Order: sequence, then C-alpha cells, then structure tokens
Amino acid sequence: MITILLLMLSNIFMTFAWYGHLKFFKDHSIFQIVLISWGIAFFEYALMIPANRLGFQFYKFEGFQLKIIQEIITLIVFLLFAVFVLGEKIKWNYILSFGFILLAGYFAFAFPRLPKIH
Repeated sequence: MITILLLMLSNIFMTFAWYGHLKFFKDHSIFQIVLISWGIAFFEYALMIPANRLGFQFYKFEGFQLKIIQEIITLIVFLLFAVFVLGEKIKWNYILSFGFILLAGYFAFAFPRLPKIH
C-alpha cells in the first residue's frame, strides 16, 4: 500500500534529520545542524503529507490509525538506525517497550466494529 511505503520513506528522512548529527556532522555548530536537519526534514514532510492524505481520503484510515502506524514505523526505522548507524545494542527493556507499542497498533485495528465513544 502506497501510504505505508510513503510513511516508511518519510521516517527514514525524519530519523536522519533528527538523529543523523549524532554520527555525522560532529564538527558543525548547532545552528548548522539545525539548518541541515531542516533541509532533510523537507523531504520527510514531502512524503508524510501525501501519505496521510492518501491514507485518510483514499484508504479510509482514521487519523488515530495513521498516527499509530506512523509511530510503529518510526520505531522500526529508529531501531535499525540505532543498531546499524549509531552502533547501539538492543536491550531487553527496549524490546519490551517496543512490544507494548506494537500492542497499541494491534488494538487500534483489531476491533473495528466497537461503538465509538462520543
């Protein structure tokens, strides 16, 4: 589905915009890092906005569902980034935390026929 693909690509840009300076650009000033990050984040927004619009209007996702999908993708992308770019180790409490967020994704989609709270 194009929404998921766009969200994945968007999150790759987002992760590099927010965390790439921890590995790269170490000799740059904070001001320079902010400008570089804004430049990278432009591509995040250029992908995220169409992803959410398509997901909401065409695929009929609810806003809550789009946000939960985005957060799950964000964590997957960040996990890969932290391990392969930053060289960090995965700890059991990170896995447990990630599991709870995946459960949130499950509950967001598992019971579509429950009545809505007004």
